Amino acid sequence: MLFRQLFDGVSSTYSYLLASRRGGEALIIDPVLEKVDRYIQLLRELDLRLVKAVDTHLIRGTGRTDFQNGDARAQYESIFGRLLRLPDETLVYPAHDYKGDTVSTIAEERRYNPRLQVKSVDEYVELMHNLKLPNPKMMDVAVPANMKVGLHQEEIVRRDCARTAEQAIGEVGQPDVVLIDLRERSERERHGVIPGSLHVPYPALAENTAPGGMLHALATATGKRLLFYCAFGERSAMAVQSAQDAGLSSACHLEGGLAAWKAAGGPIEPPQKR
Repeated sequence: MLFRQLFDGVSSTYSYLLASRRGGEALIIDPVLEKVDRYIQLLRELDLRLVKAVDTHLIRGTGRTDFQNGDARAQYESIFGRLLRLPDETLVYPAHDYKGDTVSTIAEERRYNPRLQVKSVDEYVELMHNLKLPNPKMMDVAVPANMKVGLHQEEIVRRDCARTAEQAIGEVGQPDVVLIDLRERSERERHGVIPGSLHVPYPALAENTAPGGMLHALATATGKRLLFYCAFGERSAMAVQSAQDAGLSSACHLEGGLAAWKAAGGPIEPPQKR
């Protein structure tokens, strides 16, 4: 496993690059826009393909719930219902830190984090509502950016740009629909493919949906509707946004990805070896 911790002094942000191996897919947790050139350099040096960026927030604290649709009650459920059930020795890395701490453990946080010394969800909500903290650094820049970045599968569903596995099964083979597999070749070899789908790995999506790209030409010249899919539906949901930004308004995706397709009994075939 590859793990890199990076720091931006201006915003006091820790960012993390994670990948299972050299030459594989990678994700960046809590990236900073001004550090993009450094991320690109590191990705090249480690021969990685970036597929996702993730925003989080938390050592000896629990982030903020007083702006950007924060919900202290939901945060309590996440912390006490999930994180604090992890093994005591689990390492905890911060997204932001203003004291110089770089790593903790679940046991340390449970024992020493002052916000976790509550006896009920109501007590936690009361605590979070009365922190009276100053605005974080660069809040006027970060909040508007965060509101625009990322597109959840639920939003795609609301736009009527998603297909359930059952719907997609009924559309396979129709002349006006083309399935696009966004997964890596290694994923295809391990888990198989939906028959008749084209392979366009997610990192190559932008160049293919842009004017002059293969998928853009396919959709505009033939009128075919692009139906994206990946493993669980996250990459394909983002692909819909990318395609629509490029003017391909009819693009949609398979909700729940290949996992939902298999659960619904959809046909699978092994990819052809090259």
